[in-house]
Amino acid sequence: MSDASRKIGLVTGAGSGIGRAAALKFAESGAAVAVLDIDGSTAAETAELIRTDGGEALAVTVDIADERSVRAAVERTVTEYGGLDFAVNNAGMASHHRRLDRMTQDEFERVTRVNLTGTFLCMKYELPLLESGGAIVNIASNGGLYAIPHAPAYVAAKHGIVGLTKAAAVDYAPDGIRVNAVCPGPTRTPGFETVAAGTDMIAMQEAITPLGRLAVPEEAAAAAVWLCSDAASYVTGIAMSVDGGRRA
Repeated sequence: MSDASRKIGLVTGAGSGIGRAAALKFAESGAAVAVLDIDGSTAAETAELIRTDGGEALAVTVDIADERSVRAAVERTVTEYGGLDFAVNNAGMASHHRRLDRMTQDEFERVTRVNLTGTFLCMKYELPLLESGGAIVNIASNGGLYAIPHAPAYVAAKHGIVGLTKAAAVDYAPDGIRVNAVCPGPTRTPGFETVAAGTDMIAMQEAITPLGRLAVPEEAAAAAVWLCSDAASYVTGIAMSVDGGRRA
């Protein structure tokens, strides 16, 4: 977003990783940003980073799997800033690493509840507040475009996010609202680094990535910021891979 001055937005899952990187980039461009996360302390840390750099931010604790929590978080953003111009729905959770027949129903439903239903709930309360020119970006995954081994619930949910994005893009295009998805490949977020520690996971993933390295959170965040910007004014309903060429 080349100039987001006087724009108002929210980012979920903004306490770390891609969400934090996106919140920082929006703020650098002049936007007022509501920093939403289930962990109130990490949300506060992101908001403080923005304010220290001269930006405007509000930290809000939210559980995207709970409708009342989502409604309250969005309402608080609008009460604080007076409107909503964009939203990045990034919050989610990883799948349990096992094949489908080894998953319990509770495990499957927890992953889909957070990732897919959580994205739906955020959009449900964001869309009525957006006016013509508004934009939503849903952070899906390359697992929303093809299979990832031993992650059936995650893959199902991320495919669902891509479908939800396309459906909303068509339904809200007459209102001048754009809805897109970003589908990152493996990204060196703090969570990924923790999982990969002590293993050869990063080297293995880099070996099958045409660009020869994994993304950093700022690269996926930059795609989300661009999709919310006026530079992407004719882009809606896409699922943009940010994966170093893996899908190619």
